[in-house]
Amino acid sequence: MPFGHPGAVTLVGPGLSHLPLLLFEPISPPTALSIFLPMSSHHTNPRALLNAATRSLIERVHRAGRPPMTAMTPAQARAFYDIGGPMLDLQPAPLVDRVEDIALLARDGHAMPARLYAPKQVTGESALPVLLYIHGGGFTVGSLTTHDVLCRQLSRHGHCAVVSLDYRLAPEHRFPTAVHDSWDALNWLHQNGQTLGLDGTRLAVGGDSAGGTLSAVCALMARDAGLKLALQLLFYPGCGGRQDTASHHTFADGFMLDKETIDWFFDGYIDKADRDDWRFAPGNAPDHSGLAPTWIGLAECDPLVDEGVQYADTLRMAGVPVDLEIYKGVVHGFITMGRAIPDALQAHADAGRALKHAFES
Repeated sequence: MPFGHPGAVTLVGPGLSHLPLLLFEPISPPTALSIFLPMSSHHTNPRALLNAATRSLIERVHRAGRPPMTAMTPAQARAFYDIGGPMLDLQPAPLVDRVEDIALLARDGHAMPARLYAPKQVTGESALPVLLYIHGGGFTVGSLTTHDVLCRQLSRHGHCAVVSLDYRLAPEHRFPTAVHDSWDALNWLHQNGQTLGLDGTRLAVGGDSAGGTLSAVCALMARDAGLKLALQLLFYPGCGGRQDTASHHTFADGFMLDKETIDWFFDGYIDKADRDDWRFAPGNAPDHSGLAPTWIGLAECDPLVDEGVQYADTLRMAGVPVDLEIYKGVVHGFITMGRAIPDALQAHADAGRALKHAFES
């Protein structure tokens, strides 16, 4: 099914008939077509869903006795992730013609570190479109280093520039600082992209996990500000405020991202009283119509998978073109684990293809 069709969905991998798909394809208002399939988050033996590579990785991590982030200070957790995360990704990193460290200005004058990736341009080719990429890490960890390979891959596959943002992290900078930084970065690229040889009128925003949340929020803000986006690219975004879906219970422990860590991230980032704010839970926004076309990539064995499916359905019901990909047998974070989980490479290619198509449309 071509990208941009309101009901487009791909189940990546065989034997996926159990996956959580509540698909709404607008037919004629107010009628809608609903397709219900049994949910993976209700599976009686969820560990049996893991593919061989993912199961092997989880077993190796368990044998290594990796300390939980919850036992560390935020600074220790960041250092741990910066060192340990890239060990699971592609080595050596894929080549990109242009890699440049830059800074983007936030509203309070803070110079946000960022990294620009761009392919070689053909003589006479117009300025490159640009994806603002916002990394995951529970609003607490993650950096330009942890998502370097992914951004290289998106630039290569999407034939576009990618600007990876090093936004300010919690708990030193609590909600809504990360939202402000992300939105300020997107506006900076729109207004000043030409100074880097980029086309600031052809913009997309994307991210994974917490970065997917921030990207979805930026897409909502862009619509309200009249800033046209070619695409919002969301890898397993958090979209709800209460982490109470079935998948949060089914995959609460033993699937790389556990409930204790999620609670630790969110407690450091946002007050419980603010968790229904749509800038934290974009599924709670009062209106989702008129948003940019959306590509969503989810991991089957992820506490956040139900939120991602529900957000895809919400967008479809609002008439937003959505392309949903669900990757079988993998866990949260797999897209930055290309060395350990080969499915990441397929996800990179799928996301890059969506970017290329969106920028050419």
